[in-house]
Amino acid sequence: MNAVVDPNGPDLVNIPTNPIPEGARAGFFKTSDNVQLRYALWPKSEGAHRGTICLVQGRTEFIEKYFETIADFRRRGFSVATFDWRGQGGSDRLIGNKKLGYVDKFEDYWTDLRSFHGEILLPDCPPPFYLVGHSMGGLASLHAGANDRLMFDRIFLSAPMVALDRQPLSMAGMAKVAEALSFVGLGRMPIARKADKPASETTFPGNPLTSDLIRYMRMVDVVKARPGLEIAAPTVRWVAAAMEAMAEANRDSFPARMRTPLLMLAAARDEVVSAAAIERLGLRMRTGRHVVIAGARHELFMENDMIRGQVFAAFDAFITEQST
Repeated sequence: MNAVVDPNGPDLVNIPTNPIPEGARAGFFKTSDNVQLRYALWPKSEGAHRGTICLVQGRTEFIEKYFETIADFRRRGFSVATFDWRGQGGSDRLIGNKKLGYVDKFEDYWTDLRSFHGEILLPDCPPPFYLVGHSMGGLASLHAGANDRLMFDRIFLSAPMVALDRQPLSMAGMAKVAEALSFVGLGRMPIARKADKPASETTFPGNPLTSDLIRYMRMVDVVKARPGLEIAAPTVRWVAAAMEAMAEANRDSFPARMRTPLLMLAAARDEVVSAAAIERLGLRMRTGRHVVIAGARHELFMENDMIRGQVFAAFDAFITEQST
């Protein structure tokens, strides 16, 4: 086993506004292509054991962002296992400018997840395994379900990055443009908007992520405590990889490849990913469906208590359903 474990979990940021849930075990493992990823495990906290949640994050995110959600899953009787994707959080950064989001190809995230499953989940965590993914992690989870229907028993997705609205071309068209720019040597160039600013209390009003100020500021506090966890703009190469993965998820042949029971939640007020695309894909899935959460912004697990209540009600109902 390639995992390097520190039982005290000092690699996790512990601050008063976002304390580490009790029982954490953190460390590093190597993927099959030799990238070092940071991971953390939590055993169930009480009651009968129900299996393990494998929690995968969106772009720019890190383990600490999900401490509250991890505690919610543990109270339900689950162990939780999570990791930082390559190129972000406490995992290896892939290019010289560590603040930029980069991946060579989207299949590399599949390598991360498959390696985590083999190196950490199977030897260290009790089955059954449930995959929970947000945004970019949701897209990676969709591809995982299409690639291997036996790896996870069920897949639950929060605002999966199936498509982006307000683009000048289709996802496939955008992928071709970004691929062409990468081919001529611009793959590591950032793609940023002038309006993009680091998160702070002043950026909360009108933000597209959450209506909850306390949860928004928790992440600001974590980044202040450890600035190295943060990444900013994506690169052209990341955009090429992500657009092609989204294009694949929207092809007519994709729904038939998904054989694992699946529930996707769409945020009705999502300005980051396309809620309409999630609905369209949900209607085409043979083993899956979708639910739209009214009034919600993109980060469903970071939203206000009323919206989070709906998210976990959907999760509870889905996980306790009799397997199809």
